[in-house]
Amino acid sequence: MMNKKEFYIIAHNIRSLYNIGTMFRTADALGASLILSGYSGHPPRKEISKVALGAEESVYWEYHKNISTLLRKLKKSGFTIIALEKTDKAINYLDFKPKFPLALLVGNEVRGISPQLLKQADQIIALPMNGEKESLNVGVAMAVAGYYIISKNML
Repeated sequence: MMNKKEFYIIAHNIRSLYNIGTMFRTADALGASLILSGYSGHPPRKEISKVALGAEESVYWEYHKNISTLLRKLKKSGFTIIALEKTDKAINYLDFKPKFPLALLVGNEVRGISPQLLKQADQIIALPMNGEKESLNVGVAMAVAGYYIISKNML
């Protein structure tokens, strides 16, 4: 299952194939691997390719139906699981100190990450929102958190 990269993005139950395409393209830019799980779509799909612009061919990716099994395997392999979700237990992503290997878990565009999955995370981070909306698009939020995480690995 593992490749040589230390940074995985786990996209669980993402309903929009265009968001999946965005995640492929962003994972490529981050130098991350992408794990799709639940009912998230996966290549080959023209909707993914339209946005990914070929990143679905260059990014290491896997699909896993059962996310709980996946998270247990990752933890056993030494990965820290970080959930990106707005909850009472979340810390501001700018206060987060990443430790690698690391997997960033993002969830459904409307419902987010379930409470059961949040319990399996080692830590929960959130992006502060100053406007009327409570969240960003999942692909955008993943990119913001992802760039912060890799910037800490470059120091």
